[in-house]
Amino acid sequence: MSANTDVLLETEIAAKPLSITRLIREDIACVFERDPAARTRFEIITTYPGVHAIMLYRVAHRLWGRGWRYLPRLISYIARIWTSIDIHPGATIGRRFFIDHGAGVVIGETAEVGNDVTLYHGVTLGGVSWNKGKRHPTLGDWVVVGAGAKILGPITLGDRARVGANSVVISPVPAGKTVVGIPGKVVQSSRNMVDGEHEIDLNHHLIPDPVADAIACLLERIRLLEQEVGIHGCLPGGEKAEDECNHCDAKLVCEPVHSKIKVQVEG
Repeated sequence: MSANTDVLLETEIAAKPLSITRLIREDIACVFERDPAARTRFEIITTYPGVHAIMLYRVAHRLWGRGWRYLPRLISYIARIWTSIDIHPGATIGRRFFIDHGAGVVIGETAEVGNDVTLYHGVTLGGVSWNKGKRHPTLGDWVVVGAGAKILGPITLGDRARVGANSVVISPVPAGKTVVGIPGKVVQSSRNMVDGEHEIDLNHHLIPDPVADAIACLLERIRLLEQEVGIHGCLPGGEKAEDECNHCDAKLVCEPVHSKIKVQVEG
């Protein structure tokens, strides 16, 4: 089958809404790829609150799209009581969506979530306005959002973006980037793209600490300045290594070894 034919088939599928049954089957199947604790389909269907929430959402969202209002909200309310996951039926969520653990996840009415997205517990896709228009974030495909992260406002996270745990994101994130902190800062590109078109990089814990890196850089600059003026360490007139920080409990903090920084300075 040619590439053009594949594109035409994908376009045709995208133009037609998939059945709820097929969407739910994909949501269940993707759990095996993203949770090593998953063993059987029966276990997933009966014990995974994230799957329960997305199943009820699929039904509520289809009714919402047909003009129903109270019944979808009632289904969403039941799902929240049952799973501790609050998904507004008006939100748009793509295929193979996975919520791991699930407790405390909130997805607002105008949020848009792409395909193959993974959220961990405590994630909020929230709004920052009382306007009735677009007020919640848009997540691209293959996005991973760490536990406790808050993504606020009508911003866009590009494909394969990663959000560190407990980050607060209020600005757009380019595709393939990692964001951490409060407020969220883009700290690096994804380390490497995993093999396969539909594979997801779940290593959202392997992220740098920009604050620690900045402090380490300042400490290295101070060290160089001390060497220029002929002193060593924190003791006045110190000239030997023994004169440095022997009386201070913060020695390990003041004496980091950062070869990367030294190479940059010397280069």
